[in-house]
This record gives sequence, structure tokens and C-alpha cells, in this order.
Amino acid sequence: MKNIYDGTIVTNEMGVAIVKLPDYFEALNKDFRYQLTCIGSFAQAIILKEIENNEFTIKTDKQLVKVSWQVTGIRKDPYAEKNRMQVEVDKDESERGKYIHPDAYGYPESMKVKSQSVNFDEKQ
Repeated sequence: MKNIYDGTIVTNEMGVAIVKLPDYFEALNKDFRYQLTCIGSFAQAIILKEIENNEFTIKTDKQLVKVSWQVTGIRKDPYAEKNRMQVEVDKDESERGKYIHPDAYGYPESMKVKSQSVNFDEKQ
């Protein structure tokens, strides 16, 4: 389970901006990933200081640069730790070569998987 946080911020005259995340951010997340994009000017942007105390610092090589940022984190709360999602599940032999929506692939209805029941409470 991945959480996504994003926004925009403008660096100061020194090319620095501190992004404040929600107070619960570090309690809920681990394994952070960062994305930065400069908007409106050619500039370089880096993560100067990684997340600590629910904030991180961006540095640009120019002043007053608008930066779009995105941070992702993997949930680490007890429920998430015990209930990790399985992204891909192998089909049963009888379902291989068949589709949930065959029409989307240009195949006839006869290529449809017969059973589509999914139990979201059951661990895979």
C-alpha cells in the first residue's frame, strides 16, 4: 500500500525550500521516494535534506524557482504490515487465455473468464 503526497513550492533567494508534510507522515510511512520538477524556468533541483521530523528540504541552483514535488511512502501501520496487497495473481489453468473484458481486446464474449468473484478479505 503506497501513499502519495504532492504539491508545489517556491525556493527562496538562496534556492532553498522546506516542505512540511502532515504530522503523522513518518508514523505512517517508510521507504520514501522523491520526484522533483522545476516549473517555468530551467533549473536543477535536488533533495538537500531527506525527510526528518515530517519535512524535507529542496535546493535549486537558482533562486525563486517553482518546484513541483511528489513523495511516496509505503504504509507501515500494523494493518498494512499484516495485509500486504498481492499485485498480480496467477490465473487458474482453466482461466488462462481468457479475459475479464474480452471485448476490450477485440475478442468475442466466449473468451470471457466465467467466474469473477473476488474476496478482498481473504489473503492471497
